[in-house]
Amino acid sequence: MIVWLNGTHGAGKTTTGTHVQRLLPDSRVLDAEKVGETLMDIRPGLPGTDNFQHWPPWRPLVVETARRVLDYAGGTLVMPMTVLVEEYWREISGGLAGYGIPVRHFVLHADRETLRRRIAGDTVTGPDSPFRLRYLEPYARAARDWLHAEAEVVDTTHLTPAQAAGRIVAALGR
Repeated sequence: MIVWLNGTHGAGKTTTGTHVQRLLPDSRVLDAEKVGETLMDIRPGLPGTDNFQHWPPWRPLVVETARRVLDYAGGTLVMPMTVLVEEYWREISGGLAGYGIPVRHFVLHADRETLRRRIAGDTVTGPDSPFRLRYLEPYARAARDWLHAEAEVVDTTHLTPAQAAGRIVAALGR
C-alpha cells in the first residue's frame, strides 16, 4: 500500500510523512523528489524545464521505484510529493493500480496565509523561496478543479504535523 501525501509547499507533507511512518508499523518513506533529483543530475542535462515532473520519464520512474521497493521490502510506503497536474496524477495512480498497488491519497491543505507564513519561516529551503511561493496559485486551482475531489483532505491550518499524521493513520483504520 502507498499513503500519498499531496498538497503544495508549506502544507507539511515531509514532516507529516515522517510522523505517519513512525505510526505505521512496517512502513517506509519514499520521497519521489529524489527520483526527480536523479534526473536533474544527468549530464549533459535533459531539456530545460522549471519542474522535473514535466520530464516524461519522471512519472513512470516514480511508479517503478515504488513498485520495486514494495516488491523488495513489503509494507507500506509513505510518499510525500506535490502533484498538481491532473494528467500526471492519473499517470502515476494508474501505473500503481496497474500493478495492483492500493493508494490512499491525502491532500494536506492549509489556507493561503498559513502557507505564506510557513514558507516565509522555512529554515530548510530558506525563507520566502520563490519556487515554493510560485506554486500557491497552481495549488489553489488544482484544489478547486480536481485535487480535493480526488483525495482525502486534511486541513493542517491549525494542526501540528503530528496531529495531521494522527488523523491520517486514524483514516487508515490503524
